[in-house]
Amino acid sequence: MSYINVTYHIVFAPKYREAVINIEHERELYKFIFNFSEARGVKVWRIGGMPDHIHMLVEIPAKMAISDYMKLIKAESSKYMRSNRNFPLWKGWGEEYACVSVDASSRQVRIDYIRNQKEHHRKVSFTEEYEDFLREYGFDPSVPIWKQGDK
Repeated sequence: MSYINVTYHIVFAPKYREAVINIEHERELYKFIFNFSEARGVKVWRIGGMPDHIHMLVEIPAKMAISDYMKLIKAESSKYMRSNRNFPLWKGWGEEYACVSVDASSRQVRIDYIRNQKEHHRKVSFTEEYEDFLREYGFDPSVPIWKQGDK
């Protein structure tokens, strides 16, 4: 029997990093993502964010590629938001995303970090946060995330 337990911290944003996720209705979006994910065997530890980005802490089944999961999440949540009048400025998700593995012993730290996004962003912009996140995990923030492997 194989034992696989990998937790991922994923960060992604709307096109052009526009602030189009209404705070008043963000929980509707998070619920949609949670239900969609859980129905596909993805364990969702936490979802949170700001009007211009989302953080997720998830465990994706070994049989599912992260890129496939992100493609599904972005496509289905985008359809949901386009059809929901509570997101009138919605244009779609940006191409890029960041995904890193999180040690099980650090899981609660990441859950708390995602839970406290509103407080965190009183001091730090999304651009600063994202660049720091990329640096922390060895990525070059000046290179678009989808071209990191091309260096």
